[in-house]
Amino acid sequence: MIRLRRQDADEGKYYNMKVLGITGGVGSGKSRVLDYLEEAYGAVICRMDDTARELQQKGTRCFERIVEKFGSGILSADGELDRTALGALAFSDDKKLRELNAIVHPEVIREVRQRIRECEERGCPLFVVESALLPDVGRELCDELWYIYADEEVRRQRLRASRGYTDEKITQMIASQPGEERFRAACAVVIDNSGDFEDTMRQTGEHLKR
Repeated sequence: MIRLRRQDADEGKYYNMKVLGITGGVGSGKSRVLDYLEEAYGAVICRMDDTARELQQKGTRCFERIVEKFGSGILSADGELDRTALGALAFSDDKKLRELNAIVHPEVIREVRQRIRECEERGCPLFVVESALLPDVGRELCDELWYIYADEEVRRQRLRASRGYTDEKITQMIASQPGEERFRAACAVVIDNSGDFEDTMRQTGEHLKR
């Protein structure tokens, strides 16, 4: 695997660990690709959505800023964020969504950057950042972005089978994410995960060996 020399913009240091960004739409099979990268290549996996949830737990700086901005009506009975209420509020108003993102996204970027540094210091060979939003948020963290592609009908079949989603919900979820053109424009590599996963593994291995 080729390791790139990546410069940390904050400290001017150079790192040799490769940081790979994995992105793609819902139902494309990103999770299975991540599992494979972890098992076969020893990759450290960082899902940005999970990181964002951790940073929004009660008592964190991010939590306090969100409550200050949107009020206590977004809290559940246990004092944690009611993510359903917060999502309904933010996604009903573009301005509120921008305000929420302005709080959360910088905190997530800061945290992921710190995790990258720690893994580099431990000598990890590969760090993988995953998010459907990578074309727009966090791409500066990565040496290279990969788009995990799957035909839309394949995605729909997977979501119906694995999550029991209705066609209406699937359509809404797909519409809320970047489109295929945006993913392809942002990514250096496209992995076609529409068919047999053995083919996906072959593609993955070929690109990691470049």
